[in-house]
Amino acid sequence: MKAMIGFTKGLMSMPMPWPLWIGLLVVINVAGPIYFFEAFEAKVVLAAFLASAASMTAIFAAKGFVRLLGIGHIFWIPMVPWLWTRLDQVEPGNLIGYWMIAVVAVNGISLIIDAIDVVRYVTPGSCYRPVHGHRPCLGTFPTTWTME
Repeated sequence: MKAMIGFTKGLMSMPMPWPLWIGLLVVINVAGPIYFFEAFEAKVVLAAFLASAASMTAIFAAKGFVRLLGIGHIFWIPMVPWLWTRLDQVEPGNLIGYWMIAVVAVNGISLIIDAIDVVRYVTPGSCYRPVHGHRPCLGTFPTTWTME
């Protein structure tokens, strides 16, 4: 429980627009599946999101708030193309089809961001600038983001 709280605090202390992006991911991957819960696709999306959250919490507990957390979305790699292939089974104009497109688009973008983060984590000497002048290296995030 302590790791889950720490991980959530880390997510919410990131600079804008990241908390908004995370909120969008939660709406699409949790609220959407709850709304469309009768559909098999909704159950798969919710299960993949929960598995990812559990994986990311475990990574946080072991490594802290690092770019390696992006590997927790590994469950989305097979899910995103599978969901895309299911679109032809949805009637045109049906709301669930729009939700499925949103899941594919938003989770697909997130996977690209995750891939970049994981590569930065494993690349020795890789640095980034989360705030003015602050330049931590080797894939670590500050636990509290502050503006200088």
